[in-house]
Amino acid sequence: MFHRGSPFVIGHFVFSHSKQMDSNLAPTTLVIFGSSGDLTWRKVVPALYNLFLDDLLPEKFCILGVARKPMTDDEFRARLREGVDRFSRRGKATDSDWRRFAPDVSYLATDYASTDTYANITSRLAAAEEGWKTKATRIFYLATPPSAFEPIVRDLAKNGFHSDRASARVVVEKPFGRDLESARALNATLTEFFHESQIYRIDHYLGKETVQNIMAFRFANAMFEPIWNRRYIENVQITVAERIGVESRGAYYEKSGALRDMLQNHLMQLLCLSAMEPPVAFEADEIRNKMVDVLRAVRSVPPDGVEQFAVRGQYGAGRVDAKEVAAYRDEKGVARGSTTETFAALKLHVDNWRWHGVPFYLRTGKRLPLSASAVTVQFKPVPHQAFESCQGDWLQNSLTIYIQPEERITLRFQAKQPGPQVCMMPVEMRFNYADFFRSPSPEAYETLLLDVMEGNATLFMRADQVEAAWKIVTPILEAWSVPPTSDFPNYGAGSWGPEEAQSLLARDGFSWRNPKMAPKSAATPK
Repeated sequence: MFHRGSPFVIGHFVFSHSKQMDSNLAPTTLVIFGSSGDLTWRKVVPALYNLFLDDLLPEKFCILGVARKPMTDDEFRARLREGVDRFSRRGKATDSDWRRFAPDVSYLATDYASTDTYANITSRLAAAEEGWKTKATRIFYLATPPSAFEPIVRDLAKNGFHSDRASARVVVEKPFGRDLESARALNATLTEFFHESQIYRIDHYLGKETVQNIMAFRFANAMFEPIWNRRYIENVQITVAERIGVESRGAYYEKSGALRDMLQNHLMQLLCLSAMEPPVAFEADEIRNKMVDVLRAVRSVPPDGVEQFAVRGQYGAGRVDAKEVAAYRDEKGVARGSTTETFAALKLHVDNWRWHGVPFYLRTGKRLPLSASAVTVQFKPVPHQAFESCQGDWLQNSLTIYIQPEERITLRFQAKQPGPQVCMMPVEMRFNYADFFRSPSPEAYETLLLDVMEGNATLFMRADQVEAAWKIVTPILEAWSVPPTSDFPNYGAGSWGPEEAQSLLARDGFSWRNPKMAPKSAATPK
């Protein structure tokens, strides 16, 4: 969804979201499997609590946490409040607000495989609906390791929780498989028991306001859409950079790597939104059809030429924020001779009428100079430079949409310098969300959880979209299953990645546009 409370316009279609939603949403029960874990603590419940403060939850609403860890209801609520106090964008919960929220939260300590588990869930949900004197929407959130997805889904279906397509929904966290084959197997399991319309594959990147506004920016502004094509655009660059290393996730990251962890999902979503055709209507299947069209149009990477289209790297020791940091191989949980990539860059082509011949460059990495996510559209040079370029400062027009940490858009263009000579220099026009929109943007999970309750699947991955993304990266995964011939690590912490990543663009006559932090005056909300 787009900025709630404000209309969003595409052609003749106007979409407006009212803030007061209690009368519009059906009574809802949310069952969270794996509720004792970090995801529930850091993201899910703080998001639900913020929705509660905004009066966006249904009037009749309850949360049932399900996990193996022994806890009482009060212990569970105390842990969740600690998470809200630490991670909510609103800061610490007040006693009065928490007393209103907490009674609708309960906990079930159980083994997922136990037959008693689903009988207990049935009785808890039935008791809530009996008290409300109405049937509720039932949402089952799988915040568990992927290995638990299949048995939980099977047991939910075995106990009849899947039967009502209109009111039963299952939310699945990424990763959606480790490769194309495992993604197909997971989708087959999910769709064996739940209809595709009931399945919400959640990628939190699609819930970010600035990610959603890529579509709004493109399709609601007549000045940009006519030039958003191969006639005027030279290349598109998508960067998701992280200053941090793997922190405490070394054991997980060893099984994943940058290609699986970030590029196959988050960066592919940004590619789809940047390259998709205009939708006929703002409807879930229409939007997702357009996104799948992009992925299907991506030219296959030849298995025997992966090195021409993909670069991998691993960070060594270096300096970040003037501090010495360890190499990836020295992080906790990482094998000494690990060849897992912490950096990945791809060159892709979208072979359709709009984008034929325009390269899309995607990169992501850890221990880079700063944390930032951005999409840069580099426009072609003017066909004839009639003006003098001073000190070689002439730079092509470009548009950069910054997604995080600051939400802003910058447009670079040429302007005449003051003085008697006609001398040009590049300048930037900046739009900063924090300066214009006085209220803070909702967290991604707030947007996505509310969409699940509303039954709006627009911002969720469909099975064919997941598989199309895996199909693109499969040749690269297979090529990278062989240890690299070059010595790892091949880039120092605090740099912009391996030299080969620069060569990936240099062969085409381009260079990376590195994200920049916003000026201090523009980054501070008023």
